[in-house]
Amino acid sequence: MRVFSSIDELRHTLDALKRQGRTIGLVPTMGYLHAGHMQLVARARAENDIVVVSIFVNPLQFGPAEDLSKYPRDLERDSAMLKQAGVNFLFSPGVEDMYPRPMQTVVDLPDLGGELEGAVRPGHFAGVATVVCKLFNIVQPQTAYFGEKDYQQVVIIKRMVDDLALPVRVIAVPTVRDGDGLALSSRNVYLSEAERRAAVIIPQTLDEAERLVAGGVADPGELEAKLTAFLNREPLAKPEVVAVRDASTLQPVTSITAPVVVALFVRVGSTRLLDNRVVGNDRIVGERGLPGKGVSR
Repeated sequence: MRVFSSIDELRHTLDALKRQGRTIGLVPTMGYLHAGHMQLVARARAENDIVVVSIFVNPLQFGPAEDLSKYPRDLERDSAMLKQAGVNFLFSPGVEDMYPRPMQTVVDLPDLGGELEGAVRPGHFAGVATVVCKLFNIVQPQTAYFGEKDYQQVVIIKRMVDDLALPVRVIAVPTVRDGDGLALSSRNVYLSEAERRAAVIIPQTLDEAERLVAGGVADPGELEAKLTAFLNREPLAKPEVVAVRDASTLQPVTSITAPVVVALFVRVGSTRLLDNRVVGNDRIVGERGLPGKGVSR
């Protein structure tokens, strides 16, 4: 595995491989890798000749009161995991490599990005879209892989790809979970033992959503209220977003007559955790999942 921090050096290397007809898959990450990331890597490895993983803690997507400086980092550990997984290239730039001068250009999807998580983290998704667009331009992959846990992020990236006619196929890979159902996340390391035990209320709430919809609850407001009450049974969990939205557009719905995404954004202690599930009719995952445009090209 070769490691790059220079955009020009990575581009030069990849250009030579593209001229040979090699296909390239990209897995963008912020590092501190776990089994969920490695599932994305495995999928990319199976479907491409060359796999590029980026590790970059992107300051543009952190608000002024958020945990940029505390975000967990362990490049040596991450590199060993990626090398063992058969990754060809690790792109690990510094902030000065990615943003040698203050960015004047921003990629923003204000409607999609202002909903749900974006409502409590203003500007977050503009930072995400901007860095992902830049990574797509640097690597120019045929395919890029993202986890379904960050459902809103994937919807936004797919819409960005469609709107800007970017020649990238975006693949959503199902969420990887611990044995008790908690979605794997780099932020789980922040949880104390008691908070980690309490966090299981989040996947349990998604199970409850599925049960309620299967049992006939069709009013989204009623479902949101019941799920908020369910979450509030756990004293350490403070729900910030409990929303039922159209699974394709993330817009509010008046009735659950088609698949909807149940999106949860919950603070456990001082740590914000997010999770989601598509419920109603048949759940759609992977290339069939995250309904809407940009699923395959």
